Amino acid sequence: MGAMLEEVNRMLLLLCRGMWPRRSLVLQTVEVKIEVVLPEKERNKEEISPNGKASPLTYKVNGTVCHYHLEEHPISINPYQNLKDVVEASVCHVKDLENGQMREVDLGCGKALLIKENGEYYAMGHKCPHYGAPLVKGVLSKGRVRCPWHGACFNIGTGDIEDFPGLDSLPKFQVKIEKEKVYIRASKQALQTQRRTKVMAKCISLSNYNISSTNILIIGAGAAGLVCAETLRQEGFSDRIVMCTMDRHLPYDRPKLSKSMDSHSDQITLRPKEFFRTFDIEVLTETQVAAVDIKNKIAVFKDGFKMEYNKLLIATGSTPKTLSCKGKEVENVFNIRTPEDANRVVKLATSKNVIVVGASFLGMEVAAYLTGKAHSVSVVELEEVPFMKIFGEKVGRAIMKIFENNRVKFYMQTEVSELREQEGKLKEVVLKSGKVLRADVCVVGIGAVPATGFLKQSGINIDSKGFIVVNKMMQTNIQSVFAAGDAVTFPLSLRNNKKVNIPHWQMAHMHGRIAALNMLAHGTEISTIPYLWTAMFGNSIRYAGHGEGYDDVIIQGDLDDLKFAAFFTRNDEVVAVASMNYDPIVSKVAEVMASGKTIRKRDVE
Repeated sequence: MGAMLEEVNRMLLLLCRGMWPRRSLVLQTVEVKIEVVLPEKERNKEEISPNGKASPLTYKVNGTVCHYHLEEHPISINPYQNLKDVVEASVCHVKDLENGQMREVDLGCGKALLIKENGEYYAMGHKCPHYGAPLVKGVLSKGRVRCPWHGACFNIGTGDIEDFPGLDSLPKFQVKIEKEKVYIRASKQALQTQRRTKVMAKCISLSNYNISSTNILIIGAGAAGLVCAETLRQEGFSDRIVMCTMDRHLPYDRPKLSKSMDSHSDQITLRPKEFFRTFDIEVLTETQVAAVDIKNKIAVFKDGFKMEYNKLLIATGSTPKTLSCKGKEVENVFNIRTPEDANRVVKLATSKNVIVVGASFLGMEVAAYLTGKAHSVSVVELEEVPFMKIFGEKVGRAIMKIFENNRVKFYMQTEVSELREQEGKLKEVVLKSGKVLRADVCVVGIGAVPATGFLKQSGINIDSKGFIVVNKMMQTNIQSVFAAGDAVTFPLSLRNNKKVNIPHWQMAHMHGRIAALNMLAHGTEISTIPYLWTAMFGNSIRYAGHGEGYDDVIIQGDLDDLKFAAFFTRNDEVVAVASMNYDPIVSKVAEVMASGKTIRKRDVE
């Protein structure tokens, strides 16, 4: 395992130095003593948003020519206007930090991440704004830090988020060198919050708009839709934005529906109501688009309401597959689609018998969560082991043992043939193998289909499986229509621009950002490494790359000890990596992949 880590570290260092090959670099966390000093008199210094002016774009709404401007924001982002909110501290000697190293330093009222790269010092927030991962344990490469847990990336010069998941950037702090000591000057508030929302535009004269027309219409309010709306505002877009969703809630952290099933909607909301009001992002909940007229740029809602648009983003996600067996209509059989679904399952499952159908991400996360609450949990799956398609037989079997050690029973290589009821409620699940299982609650996690049925007659290109086909700019065959998230196939650079569907949280974020930039004619192509994660019984699995069609799996470490890395190869090339309890190996590999470098099978054997 040590030799493999050295090889990946070597590649990462090469990437940072623009050379190939060279010696490896090991990042270390170092405790630093500090000396707090009084802040110097603040210089009069203002920084404005990097968003410059652009020529106004012209569009038509109801036949009237309108304009919007990418405004220059004369807004100071100087974090030290209130001197009472400022702390300055000596954090180390200049010789204490080598190039390519990071340190978590304490300023007395909060911590910061100190970085040295190419002879320059940088300081910013030390926790990932997504779930609070310590970034000092992440990966530093070519001017950015990648989170060790879920792969989000932050620019070390600005603190801006450059890859996802998560919505917020990091606060950036001033660094100065005096008498060979490194000082950090920071806002106390920023040290406490450890996050920063980018400067955003607001809508100009919203009250003057026709209710039935908008410049940007976003169908779907998941990660892709929200990031698209926020990116538009961050880029200075000051015209009307309308998001519509069939959900009753504002955008929320959907992965928590299976990872933290007790969470109520207000606990997992991505942005509060005030955020949408402040930045004039209108959200129409419990509304469904029934058809799109691309010729006249009109979206027709299920209730007959029509809305004109200039640019359209379709981010409708997917619809869970349901069981097609006898008795499928009985009560207490669930697809986990909303917070209410998850809450209801937890309530009904307490001290009862639970059957989970499907042993991939949703099913296994639900099974793990309910184990400590239900009387019994059983998993039914067609494959030989859980996660067979993505992780393979060896890793899948190791995960299966974790569950079996926590009293979860598995019924593999079979499926449900009948659901039996008593007084209308689920009583038994009958398997094709003939086995009859007692059941009070059944959760179905057997995959999903793209929610694109309303587009069949639209003229928008849909493939044979129902996915919307887009290019690298997330644009469909219709110039004014973009699509993002679980419902699309797009060219993945990592796999020679093969059209793929990647229905994961991080990817939906990036899709939304790229779509927004290209709605504004930036000509930006998507370039990201797929990154996903799951957690069960205190063990986290990270995964980066795209392993579809892999022909071999190389295991480094100990599967029985649950400390390993699995490299998925295809034709002698590493196409994906998964790990358990071996951070930050997946983030390191993701950075090498992001550079365009190829990791060969021999490099990890």
